[in-house]
Amino acid sequence: MENRPVVSIITPTYNHEKYLAECIESVLCQTFQEWEMIILNDGSGDRTSEIAATYRDRDKRIRLVNQEHVGIFRLSETYNLGVEMSCGIYLAILEGDDCWAPNKLELQVAAMQNEPDAVLCWSMARCVNADKRVVFYTSPDADAPDAKFYFNDPVGSMMNIFLYRNCIPALTILIKKESLLQTGGFKQVFGLPLVDLPTLYELAVIGRFIFIPETLGDWRNYATQVTKTYPAVMTVGFYRMAQSFIKNHPSASMISVDVKQLDRHYAGRMVIAYARSGRYKLIRKEYAQAREDYASAIFGYGMSEPIWKLRAAVGWILSLFHLDVEGLARIMGKRSYTER
Repeated sequence: MENRPVVSIITPTYNHEKYLAECIESVLCQTFQEWEMIILNDGSGDRTSEIAATYRDRDKRIRLVNQEHVGIFRLSETYNLGVEMSCGIYLAILEGDDCWAPNKLELQVAAMQNEPDAVLCWSMARCVNADKRVVFYTSPDADAPDAKFYFNDPVGSMMNIFLYRNCIPALTILIKKESLLQTGGFKQVFGLPLVDLPTLYELAVIGRFIFIPETLGDWRNYATQVTKTYPAVMTVGFYRMAQSFIKNHPSASMISVDVKQLDRHYAGRMVIAYARSGRYKLIRKEYAQAREDYASAIFGYGMSEPIWKLRAAVGWILSLFHLDVEGLARIMGKRSYTER
């Protein structure tokens, strides 16, 4: 490229024909324009590649790679291919069904340039339904009790949150490329179908973060997302990752973790994960599989999360009669994950 971009945007995408144009348009509308966008199409079977190619032909800053489908359990390979291709000082993540606010890059690049010792910058984002007409919530809470850790200062203190959950919306991350390379690139461990939290674990122990308390993007949450197939697998992976970190950092002064409390936390998360997995399968009309997951939530993990066990019991009954769990959710004033 004639002029080196400041930001390289890595955009993995798979069957995102409904959303990719909006994703790319949100990049084109950035008030900060010194970027390149690397679209990594993982063997999509829809019009994803065709849509991406149309934008590539219009703007030389956009590059497209069409690869054979490797799937989400080899996601780190796709992300690290993007890193190898990148020319920017910073790396941003924007998956093909998400989108940014127009000032996202401008605010974050300025923050990183003002604090050159920081390894990454992140912010708040909205979780929305497929057509963005429903906002489920905004994450994280800028006034939460553990918000004191959001800047990872002292270095490593963010692990007090990461051991329990990931509070950082992936689409808001801007990483200093040299810092990511220092840790060996994007990580994928313990059978997890994702790279963000394992990578954040590595970055949290080498440098400070910058948190901008503004909502700078939207990520979609809908039942047919590939990751919605694996909520229990993901929870098991998070637990194993937390256990591994504690084992390998026994004298870490920046974290304060009660191991028994951590065990109880993940027992509860497993109940919730199986209940949610059952719900997603019920939406997809996978009735027998939904009952299996609901049964795991009901009968497993002791007395953890009794309300979720009750929800699972209701879901089990609905799955037995092939009834609509989302209709009941709407009647009760709960959010529906049905794709529109």
